[in-house]
Parts: sequence; structure tokens; C-alpha cells
Amino acid sequence: MVIWVLRLCVAFFVSAVSGCITVGPDYDQRQGTNVPSAPVAWQQPLPHGGDIVALGNWWSQFNDPVLLELIDSAQQQSQSMAAAALRIAQARAVLVTANAAAVPNINAAAVATRGTFQLGGPIIVATTAQAQLQLGWEIDLFGGLSRANEAARARLEAQVDNWHEARISVSADIANMYTNFRGCEQLVVLARADVKSRVQTADLTQKLSASGFQSPAAASLASASAAEGQSRVAAQSADCDILIKALVAMTGMVEVDLRAKLSTQSSKLPTPAMPALKQVPAQVLSQRPDIAAAERDVAAASAEIGVREAERYPRLSLLGNIGPLGFETSAGSINATSWSIGPSLTLPIFDAGRRAANVDTAITAYEVTANNYRTQARRAVREVEEALVRLSSLDIREKESLKASKGYHASLRAMQEKYKFGLASILDLEETRRLSFNADNVLATVRRERVNAFIALYRAVGGGWTASDSLNTLQTAKSTPVDILKTKAQP
Repeated sequence: MVIWVLRLCVAFFVSAVSGCITVGPDYDQRQGTNVPSAPVAWQQPLPHGGDIVALGNWWSQFNDPVLLELIDSAQQQSQSMAAAALRIAQARAVLVTANAAAVPNINAAAVATRGTFQLGGPIIVATTAQAQLQLGWEIDLFGGLSRANEAARARLEAQVDNWHEARISVSADIANMYTNFRGCEQLVVLARADVKSRVQTADLTQKLSASGFQSPAAASLASASAAEGQSRVAAQSADCDILIKALVAMTGMVEVDLRAKLSTQSSKLPTPAMPALKQVPAQVLSQRPDIAAAERDVAAASAEIGVREAERYPRLSLLGNIGPLGFETSAGSINATSWSIGPSLTLPIFDAGRRAANVDTAITAYEVTANNYRTQARRAVREVEEALVRLSSLDIREKESLKASKGYHASLRAMQEKYKFGLASILDLEETRRLSFNADNVLATVRRERVNAFIALYRAVGGGWTASDSLNTLQTAKSTPVDILKTKAQP
């Protein structure tokens, strides 16, 4: 009898499983992530002299070991990366739960009671003891469980992509700050050189004034000019110190140690070699982790429609239990084994439209995430185009600024010679000096902005990130956020 019942249940569930269908839409990446009217080529000139593969080793192209060390320290201290790692751990736990829902679960239970019984005769006191193994298994008749698994996996992959986005953002932020500091150092050097020239002019003017070859007003003007230069040096030095404080906060380094490291490359602006880009804007969509994360969100929202749709259909489960049963009285005891097994079918009949509304909500959520993807994709293309515009403009500006700087330097040297021999006034000299100093500052600023534009392009094209990075991170990080933070990904 027992064997016959077991065979009947197995046959029933085999036939049920073989007839399973999956409701809800099958995710179509091309449809869900389609960007209408997307451009087919970059509209701006592309930088030259490299290869797209070099993006993966972007920061090594700067030839600046101090920058690499600062980036590594900033990533270890980053709270945004730590938060992203915690979200990965949370998403992984949700995926484990979704996987567990689709497999049989077995529980053990034990109960012992003592009480009175009356079985057609006198009332007796008896002790009942029972232990059971309980089986529960929901058959995924309409694919709701598989859709839930699909959604949970997509969300986990999205969180891993978000971690890479945080990593890239931290790298770019620290590189910008480091470049600004080096640019600030260069401005200090220029300001000090300018002060040195102003002081020499003031000393010469004082001597000429004492000899009667220059007026006291000219001497006062030269002295005021030197004081103004000293004030500019102090202000520029303070700006550099403020940037150091910011680097200390981002990297977690001791300030004394950080200053020692920075002094090894003092006033040296990083000079990256810019790799070339392909002429297909769509490539940027596969190179940015934030876009990849948005695409995974679309996939998860699509699977969620199937989860809600499956809730509108019957649910079938296999329930069973088996275990020993003991019944003991003063007259004797009985020991036996009890078991039961059979299907359980739940039919949704009336819910006032709640399940249908849940499906509509899931469909709307899908449209929202798909629209968000398209918005982010267009923003990505715009950011790359803007970075290319800035690079093109700054390349021209640097060449012209260099010409201007050299020309004003030559003019300043000539004016200084004329002033020594009394052929030019102090006003002419100061005006020429101002123009030369401003030209030097413009050149230094343009060079710094050009490096920052390279960094902006690095961020815009995804920082050398590839889709395989997500898979590697998933395989490397087994259980805790600490594993994610210890992953040695390229900065």
C-alpha cells in the first residue's frame, strides 16, 4: 500500500513538472535597452596615439607611482565602495533565498504530551511522543520561482557593476585632486619666480631713486609690486595646503607621510598617453559599469513581471511527513510509525484585483527602469562627446598659450634691459611683467585642465571596465563584503 501511494505521488509530480510553463515576458536585451535615434559615430575628433586595450591599465600611463599609491589608498578607505560591497552581500543573500525556494525543504519536529484520554472506556492518563521529518516542495508550475531567481541574479550582477562604478569614481576623484595639487604647485613656482623678479626690480629702483635717476614714486610702486607678489605666493601656497588636507581625508594617510611622498614628484604634472577610441558610440554603453548596472536592473524588472504573473495561477506543492509515534499508559505502550504524503493545490479565486494590480505595477516598473537606462545611455554619450570637445579645445589652447608665454617672456626680458638703462618707465615694466605672469599662469592652468579632461574621458568611457570584471568579482568574492574590498581589480 505504501509503495503504491509513493509511486502514485511520484508519477503525479513528474507529470506536473513536465508540464510546467513559464509566464511573463522573456527578457530581450535589444528591446529593453534600445536607445532611439542614437548616433552612430562620435561627432568630435578622437585623440590619437594609443589603443583601446590600454584603458585597462589607464593609470599606469601617467607614469606617476605616487598617483597609483594614492588611488590604492583611497579605494581602501572609500565609504562608497564599502557601501557598494555591503549591497552585494545583501543581493547575494536574496539570491540564495530565491534558489532555496525552488528545491525541497526538510524540517524535523518532535513533540511530547501527557494528558487524559477516553477511548470508549474509563478515562486514562497517557503520554504521547512523536518525532517527524517534514517535507515541503513547491512545484514551479508557472515559472514564478525561476523568474524570482532570474530577478535576484540580475540584481546581484547590477550591484557588482555598481561596485565597479564606485571604484572608477574614487579613482577619478583622487586623480583630479592630485592633478589639481600638482597644478597648484606649478602656480606657486611661477609666483615665486615672479616675486624674485619683482624684488630685484624693487632693489634696482631703490638704488636709482637714491641716486636721483628715478623718482620716489617709482620706488614706492616697485616696492608695492614686490609686496603684492609675496601676498600672491602666500595665497597660492594656502590653496595647495588645503588640497593636501583633502588628499589626507580621501586616502587616510598620515599627513607627514603624504607630504613626504608628494615631495618626490614636486611640481611635476602627470602626462598621460591618451588611448584611441572606437568610432561607435554604442561601445561606451558596454564599457561603463553604471550602464551595465542599469541594463541588469531592466532585466530584473522584466523577470519581476513573471513573478507577479505567476501569483495569479494555482500553486502546487508536495507535502509529507514520516516518523515514530509512541503511546504509553499504565496498561502498556504502543510504538508505531506514522507517515503521510500527498499534493496540496492552492487556487486563487477572488482577491479584488490585487494580483492583477501587482502585474500592472511590475510592468510599469519595467518601463521606468528601461526609461532610466535610455536616459543614462544618452548621458554617457553626451559625457564622452563633451570630454572630446574639451580635449580638442585644450590641445589648441595649450599650443597657443605656449606661444603667448614665450612671446611675453621675450618682451619682459627686453623691457627689463630698457628699464636698467632708463629707456622705459616702471609702469611699462610692471605692465609687461603682468602680461607675462598671466600668460604663464594661463599655460599652467590649461595643461592642468587638459589632464583633468583626460581623466573625465576615462570616467566617461568606463575607466577600462569590461563586463568580465563583474564575473571575476562575483567569483572572487565568496561570502562577505570584505572579500569584495580585497579584490585586486585594476584601479
